[in-house]
Amino acid sequence: MSNNGQKIAFISGANRGLGLETARELGLAGVKVVMGSRNPTAGDHAASELRNQGIDAEAIKFDLVNKGDHGLLYEYLKTRYGRLDILVNNAAFTLEGNASDLGPHNTVLTVGIEGLRETYDVNFFNVYDLTLTLLPLLRLSQAGRIVNVSSILGSLTLHADPQSPLVSEYKSFAYGSSKTALNAFTIYLAHALRDTPIKVNSAHPGWVKTDLGGSNATLELSEGGKTSAALALLDENGPTGKFMHFGETIPW
Repeated sequence: MSNNGQKIAFISGANRGLGLETARELGLAGVKVVMGSRNPTAGDHAASELRNQGIDAEAIKFDLVNKGDHGLLYEYLKTRYGRLDILVNNAAFTLEGNASDLGPHNTVLTVGIEGLRETYDVNFFNVYDLTLTLLPLLRLSQAGRIVNVSSILGSLTLHADPQSPLVSEYKSFAYGSSKTALNAFTIYLAHALRDTPIKVNSAHPGWVKTDLGGSNATLELSEGGKTSAALALLDENGPTGKFMHFGETIPW
């Protein structure tokens, strides 16, 4: 059990992309990062990469849609560290190839109920389940932080604005609305925990050159974890129940 005061973070989907960059940012800030990965080999490789940079990192086999893994993760963190300081709900799924592909996308008329269920199962239902499973460990932290990695594509305000250049042409209903639901979870959970030291926020990483963002994205991969890491490291005066990107608030 860790008693040295070092913060403990768990990041889902951390073996590549935004999750790996978030782990790197937190690790460079002195946080112990536990990296969840469906593929143990890929997870071990990613953790080794970070350790070679002097980061205190370890990988654990974790599949977000496997409910059994939720309980195993809880027991592992409880036994090894006795608490959890930071939870970054990073793992996500989309039916689309990537955001650089201009279409056609699965719209509200074409996605189908199974596509909705598959997307929501990863992007919302299991995030909810994992967060509530780990919440007792976050309550043991002096300053628990929950970061839900969302997307500007979950902003109903921007989707409803016909002048919005950011989302006017990208109406992937399953992915976008699943992130809207995730944002709602952020608001409700922040309210429920308002009298505790725990802060809950949604992060829009930006349009990043990942498998999801594609080659036309405007941000380099190295920038993809900065917003999530900043929200994970908020001090006691930081916001809760907000939707943020690089320190700026995004409309719900």
